[in-house]
Amino acid sequence: MNSLEKLRIQDRDINRIAFRKLWLVIFAFLIVVGSSLAQNLSDIQNLRVDDLSNAQIEQLVKRAQANGINSSQLVVLAQERGMPPSEAAKLSRRINELMNGGNGQSQVQTGGFSRNLDQTGGVDVFDSLRRSDPYYDLTPEQKKIFGFKLFHNRELDFSPSLNIPTPSSYVIGSGDQLLIDIYGASQQSYDLTVTPEGRIFIPNVGPVQVGGSTIEAALSRLKTSLGRIYSGMLGNSPNTFIEMRLGNIRSIKVSMVGEVTKPGTYTLPSFATVFNALYVAGGPNEKGAFRRVQVYRDSKLAATVDIYDFLINGNQASNITLQDNDVIIVPAYQARIELIGPVRREGYFEVVQGNSLADIFKFAGGFSSLAFQDRVTIRRFEDNQRKVIDVSSSNFDSFMPKDGDEVLVGEVLERFQNRVQISGAVNRPGEYSFEEGMGILELIEKAEGLKPEAFTTRATLYRTNSDLTLGAITLDLKGILNNTSENLVLKNEDLLFIPNRYDIQEEYYVKISGEVNFPGTYPFASNMTIGDLVLRAGGFLESAANSSIEIASRSRDASSGKIAEISTLTINADLELSPEEASMPLTPFDHVFIRKSPGFEREQIVAVRGEVRFPGEFVLGNANERISELVTRAGGLSQFAYPKGASLIRRTVYYKGKTEEELREESLRQMWERLNPETNRDLNEAEKLLFERVDKKLSEIEQKRKEEGDNQPVLDEFFTFSDTMSIDPELNKARFKEEDLVGIDLEYIMKNPGSEADLILMEGDILQVPKELQTVRMVGEVLMPTTTRFDKGKSLKHYISKAGGFTENARKSKSYVVYANGDAAQTRSFLGIKNYPTVEPGAEIVVPQKPERERLSASGWIGIASSLATLGILIERLFTN
Repeated sequence: MNSLEKLRIQDRDINRIAFRKLWLVIFAFLIVVGSSLAQNLSDIQNLRVDDLSNAQIEQLVKRAQANGINSSQLVVLAQERGMPPSEAAKLSRRINELMNGGNGQSQVQTGGFSRNLDQTGGVDVFDSLRRSDPYYDLTPEQKKIFGFKLFHNRELDFSPSLNIPTPSSYVIGSGDQLLIDIYGASQQSYDLTVTPEGRIFIPNVGPVQVGGSTIEAALSRLKTSLGRIYSGMLGNSPNTFIEMRLGNIRSIKVSMVGEVTKPGTYTLPSFATVFNALYVAGGPNEKGAFRRVQVYRDSKLAATVDIYDFLINGNQASNITLQDNDVIIVPAYQARIELIGPVRREGYFEVVQGNSLADIFKFAGGFSSLAFQDRVTIRRFEDNQRKVIDVSSSNFDSFMPKDGDEVLVGEVLERFQNRVQISGAVNRPGEYSFEEGMGILELIEKAEGLKPEAFTTRATLYRTNSDLTLGAITLDLKGILNNTSENLVLKNEDLLFIPNRYDIQEEYYVKISGEVNFPGTYPFASNMTIGDLVLRAGGFLESAANSSIEIASRSRDASSGKIAEISTLTINADLELSPEEASMPLTPFDHVFIRKSPGFEREQIVAVRGEVRFPGEFVLGNANERISELVTRAGGLSQFAYPKGASLIRRTVYYKGKTEEELREESLRQMWERLNPETNRDLNEAEKLLFERVDKKLSEIEQKRKEEGDNQPVLDEFFTFSDTMSIDPELNKARFKEEDLVGIDLEYIMKNPGSEADLILMEGDILQVPKELQTVRMVGEVLMPTTTRFDKGKSLKHYISKAGGFTENARKSKSYVVYANGDAAQTRSFLGIKNYPTVEPGAEIVVPQKPERERLSASGWIGIASSLATLGILIERLFTN
């Protein structure tokens, strides 16, 4: 079996496992959905996604994730197993809506699903939506049924209030606690409980029947019974009074049957009403009627509750108080219509006999502002086929909708009957009311005139033609404004565009480079001179030359072959306006170059370290100052100096020094710190003003840095990465270092000042003069790299023996010595005789390693042998012939 067949078998096995996982997920999901869907595994092609709530979609996603199936795989595999493409698309959309829901959250990938985590970390989007959506458990279809949300709102509680006065119409029953107070001439209190037979037992009076009576009737009966022992309670002028109230109320049992979400028998407080019972039972289900909820008491119809009457009018007259053993029946609805379009509340509405189309719109809260109210369209089933009925607004009160009707409300057209528009360089662009006979001038007047920068040479009027195509009319706007051209009469939906002169031309600017505080690009102004531009750029630097200022202007004559027109100008150092400068104003796109003064040089600093009398930093006095002169300025060598070990550290071409701008900024920041009022309290007025100027310049430098960004390429880095040798990091480290050690012979230099060995100093040079050195160091391929004392006259091999000798990998012939001053000397050989370099104090002996050689493999030897054999055969044949 080849590898291709194995891959095919693996793919087939993976698909089988995925399909099995999918069916496990769908089977478990259908068990969870259960009776609400009434669909089994073989009926997946009839699964309606609109019948699934967000909670059920969440369960499906989590079960699929637990089986290693992501959302896209779930949808694809379900479609392959018979789910219609339209339902698969709905499922995919519902999953994406759930995954991407919520605010202030960031997405991460977990198990193939896009999951949303909040900023506190850990709460997924399902939990967030579950908290924010009070109807999370409802399907989209359930949410569309008017009144359905009433009994599924977590924020709504229909629990009866027990903190109200006892209603006089309350019917007393078994288990009620009656609190009776006697006051006046006689005082007494009774705490009595109604027996299952409906009686209460009053001491010295006996049993009194109160069960089944209202509070008002029972109070009258008690007054008569208690009047036997309280004579002052009866008669025309009583002096003893009675008051009765409920203590602990009893519980009642109510049966909920029919099309309710959770049918059954419920135990409720005796104060409970029909709405209390409906809320506990989850309200009517998708097939339940909201207009004819029936309450049966003692097998007789006690009340019919219309929930719409409560939702629309707030009327609870039919919301009666329930009694023990009441039965509430929610029948199936008889007629329901769907309202679609721009109304306040779309959805399904139940209709009863006598409801007109106007009543439906009242249930929906009326039309929205976008609705076309003159006519609606009715889709109806009649004679086993669909039918369309147009109903005008005059017939809304008389048209009676039927079960299954779809009421379609259209939208108003996106057209204006009296609109004209103006845009561009006017003071108030926008839409304006169109009036007959209105012209261009009247529209401009409504827009409060033109802006000063308006381009009046021409304007464009865009007009909508009768076939709704767009036409354009070119206008002589200047002529219309001067009354020399016709004031064109406008039409509905005309759009007048007046261009801005700056929008139709390139923005004018000028540039300045060189020795100014803030070189860059600045806006052009008419009659602007070079001095004005220098002022905008922060003035001259100290290094600037005010003469030979060069101005490069764009060439206007391409045939001449010139790229730019070059001119020079000298201006006053104090920026006083001269006639020559006034006669040469700048033109757009000019580039001004301010050169550095030939005599200006920034100080160059070198340093001396080690054994001199005055070590430290020194400023070069002239351009050709040498090492010997620097040592003399430093007071000469000390008595402990070892001049043969002296070295010079010099910057390489890869040294990244600070630019002129960075040095200038550093100086300004040091001044800022010295003048900062927060740290320096005793500042005079001049110092405070200086601090403000320095602070302003630093702010401008910071702003310029932000605008330019940090994207300027570094030249030496570019060459580093473009060089093929840069792939060796060790070579790069040595090749591109910023400083090098230059070997010098200071002893010879001091004896022969001005000689070739006496190098001319450069900025940043560091002269190091060590103390007398007395050791020699051995590194590399020696048995014990170490440092030993210097023995005058001893050879290199003597010091190698002090380090234990060479290792097996030592390349003896390439051993070399690095002297204290940075010079190096290698081992030389002639006719096999090695001549090792002389060792001096402070030297370092380096023994390199032999290069690794790859041994020839057996296949290599076989290749060489076969080549030699072939060559021998060819030679034999040549000599034979």
